[in-house]
Amino acid sequence: MTATVVPADHGGSSGLMARPGVRRFVWGLAGIAIMALIWLIAGYLLAINPTTKTFTTFGLIPTMEAFPELWGAGKIQSAAIASGYRLGAGLGLAIAIGVPVGVLMGRIKWFRDFSNSPFQFLRMISPLAWTPLAVLVFATWDGSIVFLIAIASVWPVMFATAAGLAKVDPNWFKVARNLGAHPVQMLTRIIMPAIAFDIFSGIRLALGVAWIVLVPAEYLGVTSGLGYAIEDARETLSYNHLTALVLTIGIIGYVLDSSLVMLIKRFSWHRGGA
Repeated sequence: MTATVVPADHGGSSGLMARPGVRRFVWGLAGIAIMALIWLIAGYLLAINPTTKTFTTFGLIPTMEAFPELWGAGKIQSAAIASGYRLGAGLGLAIAIGVPVGVLMGRIKWFRDFSNSPFQFLRMISPLAWTPLAVLVFATWDGSIVFLIAIASVWPVMFATAAGLAKVDPNWFKVARNLGAHPVQMLTRIIMPAIAFDIFSGIRLALGVAWIVLVPAEYLGVTSGLGYAIEDARETLSYNHLTALVLTIGIIGYVLDSSLVMLIKRFSWHRGGA
């Protein structure tokens, strides 16, 4: 009786494709390639049609050619820094308010019942509808934009924190109290580790909302940032610069979102995919 020996695959392409991370990367790359191909074809159709020839610079190739120009002039860097400051300040304010209030909503029933309806009402108001009020209250446009970002992104953080705390087993708190835990220890040793996944998930949702609100908010009054750069490109009919800046916004947003996904996997008790 003879045994059949099957040679192991050491580093072959099929072995690489069996890895989930590599497979996701390949599929993602294929999706981007298809999107770029559609963009390239659309640009070609614009170019060969006499009635749409003016919009040829919206195409993929003119957009790629605009990146070195914008980077060499420092426009992408300066716009990203200005927008990043406003995004960080607004999102930081939303986290500083949303997490504590969310903990109160999750732990204190009367506070949750009292605040839920007003918060839900305020959440449904479009963030940009607050613009006239923000302009009146804040002395600078930066302050107004930070407020708009904060008012838009505080709700996902707040409600995700409250929902996460509501899922925590009440027996954990009873055991901690029986062991003599004081409120600070209850917060740092029980509550925060237990709801870390929910907080980071809420921050991820808040980031998406804040990133969407940031660009139209920068159309108003400021002379820096990605929104202002897009408006300036539109006014000067630099359509290739406009699409390059739009693409830049997508790239930065994707990187920020992916970074938060990594944080969710690294610092939460939940190890599942985000």
